[in-house]
Amino acid sequence: MNQNLILRIVGVILCIEALCMIPSLLLSVFGGGPDQRAFLYALLICGGVGVLLSLIRADNTRLQTRDGFVCVALCWIVLSVFGALPYFFSGSCSFVDAIFETVSGLTTTGASIFASPASLPRGIQLWRALTQWMGGMGILVLMLALLPKLSEGSVNLMKAESPGPISTKLRPRTGETARILYRIYIALTVSEALLLRIAGLPLFDAITTALTTISTGGFSIRDASIAYYQSHLINWILIFFMFAASVNFTLLYLCATRRFHEALKSEELRVYSLVVVGSSAMIAADLILRTGRDIGSAIENAAFQVTTLISTTGYCTEDFDLWPQFCRCILVLVMFFGGCAGSTAGGVKVSRFVLLCKSLRRDLRRVMHSREVRPITLDGHRVTEETVSSVSVFFFAYIAILLLGTLVLTLDDIDFTAAFTASLTAISNVGPGLGAVGPTCNFGFLSGISKLTMSAIMLLGRLEIMPLLVLLMPSVWRRK
Repeated sequence: MNQNLILRIVGVILCIEALCMIPSLLLSVFGGGPDQRAFLYALLICGGVGVLLSLIRADNTRLQTRDGFVCVALCWIVLSVFGALPYFFSGSCSFVDAIFETVSGLTTTGASIFASPASLPRGIQLWRALTQWMGGMGILVLMLALLPKLSEGSVNLMKAESPGPISTKLRPRTGETARILYRIYIALTVSEALLLRIAGLPLFDAITTALTTISTGGFSIRDASIAYYQSHLINWILIFFMFAASVNFTLLYLCATRRFHEALKSEELRVYSLVVVGSSAMIAADLILRTGRDIGSAIENAAFQVTTLISTTGYCTEDFDLWPQFCRCILVLVMFFGGCAGSTAGGVKVSRFVLLCKSLRRDLRRVMHSREVRPITLDGHRVTEETVSSVSVFFFAYIAILLLGTLVLTLDDIDFTAAFTASLTAISNVGPGLGAVGPTCNFGFLSGISKLTMSAIMLLGRLEIMPLLVLLMPSVWRRK
């Protein structure tokens, strides 16, 4: 394992995190916030350690696949620890709570321990939004966009950090791909912030909401989340951008280059759109029939909650925990589903479900026609058996971790619904669950053990399990 290069990359990542603290520090200084010293101390510690590690000399600048997975896992763990310092130094919460909030931000989960985000200092509010924006596209992807020549084999970093069973490159060089992805990411963020400002949101609200929407994070500076604004226009703007952010960024690139025909060929996009529209229609119909809502309100709220949960953003316009059982069941199912591969969304991912269904259909055909050889394809391209196998392994690990997390959370003596949906919302990086962890609640009541468990599950979900599990293998730490 190339330990020196890994430590050097960790140092560069810490330097980038320290730079990301500067806007919050400046906002605290010029706004006279009580968290000025907290950000100053955190920035100096994070930047100091980062500079020291980045000065480590690495004679071998080649990253193997194993090195890439270890590097990504270590970077996210270190980022979570140092990113928790502003919360802790400001006295906003304990260090365990700070770790939980930071991990929830970086993984774009949006589960919070704060009962009243509106009462937090402006610097902390901005830091919460920035952690989600940093983690949405991936902090290592940002590093590759800024420093593409830091190491050879950087494609292994993107492969370990990027979500989805199949990784795609927009350009032959990894650095070029990373820069294109971040251009799209920044363009979406700026566009949404401008539209929200035009729609009537205060400037700070518009910026923080855009940061947490495009990252599909869901942190809000308002206690009532998006319900605070009571605006139909804002709701529909958010629905559009949440859907866009949960679509494969490769398809957004095709649309940006006016290759709409190629984008519409995507099988994953068609299935994802069908699930969003179908789920919204079923929930809207149920709300109309069971609660007597008017059609406009039912369609808007159903579309918003389906989009925010399937994209794993986690905003809320009302307490959907009070909706009929059928509606809540659909919402839990879309939490499983998640967004598209290559997006900022969490969950299992649509492409994996498509591949699992095709694999099941092929095996059923083999029962009838044992000699038939039928490859599995996605968007007209043949999918390797290795990829199909990895999808099955991922799904098994996903369910196993979900159930194990539920078991640990029940030690806090909470009911099964709350424990299960809390574990689900953690591994799918959604945010709200049902019951005691519903959309109007927070996670501050959990014990320290449960918070650390959920933090680990959130990291497993964001990194799609394997990079963190690789750290537990003794053979990884051997030099040969």
